[in-house]
Amino acid sequence: MPTETMNAIRVHEYGGPEVLRYETAPKPEPGPGQLLVRVHAVGVNPPDWYARGGMPDVPEELKPPTTLPLIPGTDVSGVVAEVGTGAEGFAVGDEVFGMVNFPLSLQGKAYAEFVAASATDFAHKPAGVDHAHAAAVAMSGLTAWQFLVEVGHDFPSPFQAVRHRPMALGPGSTVLVNGAAGGVGHLALQLARWKGARVIAVASGGHEEFLRGLGADEIIDYTKERPEEVAHDVDLVLDCVGGPHSSRFLRAVKRGGSLYPVYFGEFDDEENARLGVTVTATQVRSSGAQLAEIGRLLQDGTLRVAIDSTFALKDAQAAHERAARGHLRGKIVLTVA
Repeated sequence: MPTETMNAIRVHEYGGPEVLRYETAPKPEPGPGQLLVRVHAVGVNPPDWYARGGMPDVPEELKPPTTLPLIPGTDVSGVVAEVGTGAEGFAVGDEVFGMVNFPLSLQGKAYAEFVAASATDFAHKPAGVDHAHAAAVAMSGLTAWQFLVEVGHDFPSPFQAVRHRPMALGPGSTVLVNGAAGGVGHLALQLARWKGARVIAVASGGHEEFLRGLGADEIIDYTKERPEEVAHDVDLVLDCVGGPHSSRFLRAVKRGGSLYPVYFGEFDDEENARLGVTVTATQVRSSGAQLAEIGRLLQDGTLRVAIDSTFALKDAQAAHERAARGHLRGKIVLTVA
């Protein structure tokens, strides 16, 4: 019996956006406990271009297994086409969204017309949220949630031995979000406000009106001021930029406070202890249960998702080129006909 096919983006060799090929690929079948979802929209995330490039800066022992050709992508919104044996809570025709197959594989396989993944990776899509916005929220929303609200799993981070435990936020707390206009940052800002915290947003000045509209209490334009020199005695810094310079925010945190680098930063444990600042991170993992919570906040308007730009699936190369230019306001989304 001939294998059914679909259109997908595949990578046959690691490299830049030019290695993303729009072509015919085998259509997946749902295994036990899985759903087969007809994809309507795909959220674009940094792991997508890490996978495309073969994760050259990650030690071999930390790389998840992968084989070429691979189909990148983790964030989807679509309609259940088939339900695998033992999969519970969903039926054919249900509208769902999820972050699938992460972080177990470099190939989440979402850049395609169909994707198969564990039913536990999905949640029912809120009726008042379209597929593009639902796909846009998955990884970024789960990242913000697991850093700020509840980790929801016991898996250790591959980058640190200490377990991440989100600090309690509420009225009287001050949270600084660096990279506040980006995918994770603009959602984290809103979750911190939902918890009752005062939020300082760090971004370029062109995003001020956008961030004020999301509830930011104060804006620091990093093109004009050094945020670590302007902000003082904050309870928590969520650094959505991270990298080797993340430790500069230690001086902005009060003793007893915390600094969470979303992307791996470079810190000295002795300096952290001397300053009395807790520095921890976690690796985001798929969770349909947490997405259901996020979905309720989307449905009632507590949480809003910004879309920077949309591209057709076949134009994934152009989407990755847009991502490489940086300065995103929200998320990039691929639409699937």
